[in-house]
Amino acid sequence: MKKDNSILHHCLYFTANSLSRVITKMAEQEFMGTGLSPSHAFLIMLVNDHPGILQKELCEKLNLAPSTVTRFIDTLAYRGFLTRQTKGKSTMVFPTKEGEALQDSIYKAWKSLHTRYAKVLGLEEGDDLTARVDQASIDLGKTV
Repeated sequence: MKKDNSILHHCLYFTANSLSRVITKMAEQEFMGTGLSPSHAFLIMLVNDHPGILQKELCEKLNLAPSTVTRFIDTLAYRGFLTRQTKGKSTMVFPTKEGEALQDSIYKAWKSLHTRYAKVLGLEEGDDLTARVDQASIDLGKTV
């Protein structure tokens, strides 16, 4: 007897992960032209917008573990897009000229991703979903 798996579509864990896989594929396609993964691109965007940002702040803003952010910064520094300066126990991250030069293509990819999912979901609906998912993440994050 075949079991009905519709219960999966009523589970926030399952549906959030399913959405994550789909939007990740879309983002990877849109950011391909930058030569960066979406996560690397967003990190560079934050550093470009806030030169000297603390590595700890990047972890908080990206909601990523310090080891992951360190790995991303290592990769981007190796590629010549970022530099870091250590002052005491704090590490500040700065863009290089090459990193700054990526900003336009990163913004274009981000805008293209937004346009792409807005065509499917509707502009207001896509923006509303983004806001609701963000707030759910904040609220649920307080419990773990």
